[in-house]
Amino acid sequence: MLLKVGDLARRTGLTVRTLHHYDEIGLLKPSGRSEAGYRLYSQADVQRLHGIQTMRQMGLALSDIGALLAGEGMAPERIIGQQIRSLDQQITQATELRGRLTMLRDGLMAGADPDMGNWLEALALMTTYGKYFSSAELKHIFQNWNLIEADWLVVKDLVRSAMDRQLAPDTPEVQALAYRWMALMLHWMNGDLDLLERWGHMFRTEPTTQGRNHAPPGDMIEFIETAIKLRMALLEKYLTRDDLRALGHVPYTQWAALEEDVQQLLGRAVPPHHPNARAAALRWNALFDQLTRGNPPLRQKLVAASANEPLLQAGSPLSAPVRAYLHAALAHAAPVTKPTSAKTTLSPTH
Repeated sequence: MLLKVGDLARRTGLTVRTLHHYDEIGLLKPSGRSEAGYRLYSQADVQRLHGIQTMRQMGLALSDIGALLAGEGMAPERIIGQQIRSLDQQITQATELRGRLTMLRDGLMAGADPDMGNWLEALALMTTYGKYFSSAELKHIFQNWNLIEADWLVVKDLVRSAMDRQLAPDTPEVQALAYRWMALMLHWMNGDLDLLERWGHMFRTEPTTQGRNHAPPGDMIEFIETAIKLRMALLEKYLTRDDLRALGHVPYTQWAALEEDVQQLLGRAVPPHHPNARAAALRWNALFDQLTRGNPPLRQKLVAASANEPLLQAGSPLSAPVRAYLHAALAHAAPVTKPTSAKTTLSPTH
């Protein structure tokens, strides 16, 4: 039984135009024609068409299907392997898109009845972020934001104040802010320098990301990065990138609390050998161990940087009198596992 082109189209769900196209490119030629010139398809033609439809559903191009049916071109396993790789890529892209849409939805739902402007702004930002980060990386970044948000808002206000007062990047106050900024950013990115550098590159090159959702404006980025570059240039004289990655995080509030407590001891003229002074010294030692993750060689490198680079000391969250007092108190503290010189317990930036 031979089928006319219209009948075959209805049975297969294809259009007559598609079947005509298959005929024109030699993919499916009818076995015969009627006296009136209409295309007629045999059972073998129908079976061939089913094969074509199956391969089309697999995503193969018509040219590849024709080559396979003709026994030409690449081997079937190579074409199928190529298609599997293409599907894997599509799955990856779809997964990325789903992740970004999920974050976008969650962000919009967290707001109070977002208007179209907020929606379009969020969509534009997500598109920009997607140029630099995978959805998994963005999820990590956004989830970690709550770890630093409160401190970040404080530091940002302090940096703006320093800018308004036209302080130079190498002043102690700005260097202390540069230290806090660096520490917060590294904590946010779980110490991943590569991730942090990509984040910074995005903000420098994408003006639409600046000044939004608590992000710093362009002038603030330029100001604080100038101060940070001064610190990094000095640190990199002593520490490798692996050393920098190995550093731990000590919340600024812990340094500030230690500074305040020692200032009170100094104000009461408590001698360094007093138990309270020794306890403060042990706290200092523990914080520094936390910063270096108990790595003696890394600790010694930081000490060398501090001893030789006054600018690093200028940005320390602990003042010079407090560091000197703790240094003296540590000599009386026991038991403490110390390097050969008490000086090696001195933090370069703390």
